[in-house]
Formats: sequence, C-alpha cells, structure tokens
Amino acid sequence: MAGAIASRMSFSSLKRKQPKTFTVRIVTMDAEMEFNCEMKWKGKDLFDLVCRTLGLRETWFFGLQYTIKDTVAWLKMDKKVLDHDVSKEEPVTFHFLAKFYPENAEEELVQEITQHLFFLQVKKQILDEKIYCPPEASVLLASYAVQAKVINLYQMTPEMWEERITAWYAEHRGRARDEAEMEYLKIAQDLEMYGVNYFAIRNKKGTELLLGVDALGLHIYDPENRLTPKISFPWNEIRNISYSDKEFTIKPLDKKIDVFKFNSSKLRVNKLILQLCIGNHDLFMRRRKADSLEVQQMKAQAREEKARKQMERQRLAREKQMREEAERTRDELERRLLQMKEEATMANEALMRSEETADLLAEKAQITEEEAKLLAQKAAEAEQEMQRIKATAIRTEEEKRLMEQKVLEAEVLALKMAEESERRAKEADQLKQDLQEAREAERRAKQKLLEITTKPTYPPMNSIPAPLPPDISSFNLIADSLSFDFKDTDMKRLSMEIEKEKVEYMEKSKHLQEQLNELKTEIEALKLKERETALDILHNENSDRGGTSSKHNTIKKLTLQSAKSRVAFFEEL
Repeated sequence: MAGAIASRMSFSSLKRKQPKTFTVRIVTMDAEMEFNCEMKWKGKDLFDLVCRTLGLRETWFFGLQYTIKDTVAWLKMDKKVLDHDVSKEEPVTFHFLAKFYPENAEEELVQEITQHLFFLQVKKQILDEKIYCPPEASVLLASYAVQAKVINLYQMTPEMWEERITAWYAEHRGRARDEAEMEYLKIAQDLEMYGVNYFAIRNKKGTELLLGVDALGLHIYDPENRLTPKISFPWNEIRNISYSDKEFTIKPLDKKIDVFKFNSSKLRVNKLILQLCIGNHDLFMRRRKADSLEVQQMKAQAREEKARKQMERQRLAREKQMREEAERTRDELERRLLQMKEEATMANEALMRSEETADLLAEKAQITEEEAKLLAQKAAEAEQEMQRIKATAIRTEEEKRLMEQKVLEAEVLALKMAEESERRAKEADQLKQDLQEAREAERRAKQKLLEITTKPTYPPMNSIPAPLPPDISSFNLIADSLSFDFKDTDMKRLSMEIEKEKVEYMEKSKHLQEQLNELKTEIEALKLKERETALDILHNENSDRGGTSSKHNTIKKLTLQSAKSRVAFFEEL
C-alpha cells in the first residue's frame, strides 16, 4: 500500500516537473515548420533550433522576423520569446529570412542551403519590385530563374521576350542548380537596391529623406530616388551609433568631425535601425579579418564537396555521352537494316517484273514467228496462183485484160505479203533480242538479291566502338565498370581545372556585360517612353551621365569627399 502511494506521488511529481510549452510556426522561403517551445526559451534557443533543423551553419546572415502594427521587427537573441510584442495566439508565427546581406555572394556564401535561401529571397524581392531591375538584367536573371518580370515597358510581344530568355537559357544548359542560383545572386548583388533597408527620416531642417542601411554602410537618399544616394558613410568611417527617443546620433571615426543627427517617425524604428547597423557593422569588420576556424572548416568542406560534385558531373557526362553514342549506333543500325529491307523488297519486285516481262516477250515472239510462217505460206500460194493464171490461155481480149488486172493485183498482193513477212521476221528477231536482254536483267536481279541476303547486318567499323552502358539491352555489349578514386593527383588536377574555370569566368563576365549592352541597344528602339516608371527614368539618367551599374563603384565615388564635407552636406539638405 505504502509502495503504491509512493509510486503515485513520484509520478505526480514528474508530471508537475514537465515544462510548459507553446507552439511556434516558422515560415522559410520554401517551407513551413512548427515547434514546441518552452515558456522560458530565449530568442537564441528558438533560432538555434531552426538552424539545426535546416542544417544551416552560416547563421550570422539570418534572423526571425515578425510584424508589430505594420512595422517589421526582429527577434532578439537575449530576450525571452514571449517577452517580445508578439501575438499570444498559437501558433506564434515568425519568418526565417536573411537579415544581413553579403558584399560578395560568391566569396561569402559557403553552404548550398545558404545560397538557396538567399536566391529565393532576392528573386522574390525582384519579382515584387522591392529591388529595381533594369530590363536587360531582367532577361539575364530570368534565364537563370526561368521567369521574367518586364513585359509592357517595350513594344515587344511576350513571344519576343520568351525568345531572348530561351536563347540565354540555352547558354546555361548543363549547369547545376546551385551554380545557376549563385550566378543569379552575382548579378543581383550589383543592383542598386539590393540588400538595402530604407527608413523615412528628417534632418535638423526637417527635410524628409530616406536612410538606407546595407552591408557597405549608411546612405542618404531623396525619397523620390531610391537608386542613387546623395551621400554615403562606409562602416569603417563610423565610430558610434546611438539613439535617444526618436533622435538618432551618428559619431564619425574622425573626432574632429561633428556628429550628425536625424529623427525617425517611431521609437520602434530606431531600435530596428540600431539592430541593423550593429549587425552590418560587425559583418563589415569581420569580412576584413582572417576567417575563423569554423569558417575555414566550412570553406574546406565546401571545396571538397564542390570537387566531389564536379567529378560526379564529369562521370555522369561521360556516361551520358556513351549512352548517346550507343543510341546513335543503334539508330544507325536500325536505319541500315530498314534500308536493306527496302532494297531487298525493291529487288524482289524488280525480279518479279523481269520474270513477267520475259514471259510476255517469249509469248509474243512465238506468236510473231507463227504469223511470219503463215504469211510466207500465203505468199507461196499467191505465187503459185499467179503462175497458174499466166499459164491459162485467154481467148478474148476482155478476158486477157481482166487476167492482166488480176495478175497485177496478185503481184501487188504478193509484194505486200513479202514485205509484211520480212517485217514480221525482223520483229521476231527483235523480240528474241528483247527476250535475251530480259533474261539477262532477271539474272542480274537474282544476283543482287543474293548479295543483299548474304550481306552483314551491321556496317564495318574501322575502330573499336566505345563501350556501352550496361542498361542498353538491345545489343550484346558489356560496359566495363567505372571506378573513381579521390587521389591527390585527381584533386590537384581538379584544383587546376577550378582555377582555369575562374579565369574563364572572368572572360565570361566581360562577355556577359557586352551581351547586356548589346541586348539593351537591340531593344532600345522598341521602348515605349510613355510606359516608363520613375525608377526607369532615374536608371536611364544615371546611365546617360556615364554611371555604372556597379553598386560598389557608385558608393566609392560618393565617398571620395571628406567625411566632414559629407556631414555638412547632410545638414544642409
């Protein structure tokens, strides 16, 4: 009894010790997940769980986003999840998104899952027109993403756009998904609005401006022009960032330069600006230091994985080539077999026609010969009759005249019969000759048919054919097994190939820019000016002024002036 009571008490105590939980829904760019979280969990606990579930190690780019009264906010890592101003209705929803953007996607994004999440997010921002993309770049991006954005701006039909996209897409055939996504990001990262978070601010004069925060620094924009900033402050020129209520203060690294301040619309916005500034500044400084041991390990693993995939793609390419060669050989053999069957059928038909012709000619020759004999017999009878008539004595002149007439007619008839007999004899000789030729043609047809039926069913090959894949069952060909060892020599060779590919990529990038310019020139004549948006006009004005599409070059030009003059310019806006 006592034991039963003790066991019940122990069970009850265990039941009471179970932590309380709440349900969280995490929405990524291509999936949704739900987790049970403990009430005491902080933002870092939930964030780490999501990253482990996704297999994501480059966690410093991402965050959990939620919305407060139409304002975007990010989950703080050191604060309890439920202490944030989030909905208390379950499941509590957060969006797992990229919070900070790389300066160079190819160098900084190591994991394939990281590249894929960035690709999906940037593509959505371009399609939602949160990032402005000029038409010529849209065609190239669409050739990688296989979907387009602009149609109505130019006097071009959807079929004309599709033709250009398809032509570019054909150049990328054979690329793996991760390669295509990285090429997409490398093009997108040079767009003016890529990775920029915009906030409405006012300077001391009350002028309405836009603050842009991105991986390169802080930028001040005119509200009507989000493409080209008026002034920029790189992160390496900023010493301190702080805010008090709605007033934000930026302290330059040069202490001789006065601080500059601006006001935002809400205190919550200042908190978000400060989060983005701290995170982007940390990543900016981190990029300019040696990689940590973890990042070095990740890059080494990525290189090994890339090498393995490269060798696998080469193996698959070789197998594909062998399969295609086997299929071509099979098709050629089938074609030759069909051709030989057709030739045999035609030879049989020709033989039958020759036999029929020979029979007809033989029959006609026999008839002609009989007719010639009959005519000769009639000619002899006519001659005999003529002789008999001449020998008969005609007593009267009338009888003599009639007899002469009959003799003349008999002579004419005999002459005609002789000519007909001669003609029939010549015709008989000709028919005999035709019969001989027909029999010779019949002999040649039989000889050709014999050659066709005894001819080998495959063409002679001067060289030994390539081995076929084992799954081609229509031929008795056995493929040698393929094996690949990851030896040092292979890795060195592959490294040399990768270096060679880098050089080729630089040449392709130059070729790519030339293609973009060529495409822009080609479609410029079809542009409909009345359909241009404000961003299109601004982009064209920048191009006409000799501006470059490189975002980094634009920011570099803006920072050529001293920081002091830029601060003074901001105050006077």
